[in-house]
Amino acid sequence: MIEFINTNVPEPVAFRVFGIDIMWYGIIIACAILTAFIICCRRAPVHGIPQERVFDAAIICVPAGIVGARIYYVIFNWGDYSGDLLSILNLRLGGLAIHGALICGFLAGLFFCRAKNIRPLDGFDVAAPCIAIAQSIGRWGNYFNSEAHGGPTDLPWGIPAGGQLVHPTFFYESLWCFILFFILIFIDNRRSFDGQTFLSYGALYSLERFFVEGLRTDSLMLGALKQAQVISIVIFIASVAGYIILRSRVGKRSRIFY
Repeated sequence: MIEFINTNVPEPVAFRVFGIDIMWYGIIIACAILTAFIICCRRAPVHGIPQERVFDAAIICVPAGIVGARIYYVIFNWGDYSGDLLSILNLRLGGLAIHGALICGFLAGLFFCRAKNIRPLDGFDVAAPCIAIAQSIGRWGNYFNSEAHGGPTDLPWGIPAGGQLVHPTFFYESLWCFILFFILIFIDNRRSFDGQTFLSYGALYSLERFFVEGLRTDSLMLGALKQAQVISIVIFIASVAGYIILRSRVGKRSRIFY
């Protein structure tokens, strides 16, 4: 028997099948991954990468990203899990950190590219727009879990939480990542060096995340600092530096062959 949930407020449970709750969070994350996979398959041949390699990469990178996202979240919320270690395995109510997913997904992707003789920067360029659109979709899981929102606001698009209107920071990031997807596709279709799309993603996403994180009230903390802002600064600087270095190498080669 299927029981649908009908409420006027965000509800984590989408429906029930024989008494088992099917969560919106899982449905949305699955849709985000599937969308990214389809787009990645279509974009891979543009970079000379066979579509079957995308499937192979997904088998490694998607689980690595999910595990990394969970480990990262648990580390910075260890007090919530130290008394019940089995709760670490319960992803049904959320608890995934995008930076953990990006770090572990990056490492898994690097390993895969080396093993399959794919230029890593080429592979990362294919993946970057797909990651952005997956983030745009996936952020809506936070809406149904009533999490990842900001502080009080009088703006007309504020959403109710705790008896007041708050910044829908999950929506800010979703909207930016949606726009970023098209920006990255534009860059990727005109890239002048390997890594241009990937490094553009690192810089542009980190820039947005730094400011949006400042509005959030449920941030993971690194001492007195919001860890997402710290890591955003690090990724932004590394991405801009990498972009400048790789772009300058293209310019040098151009002058040599002129």
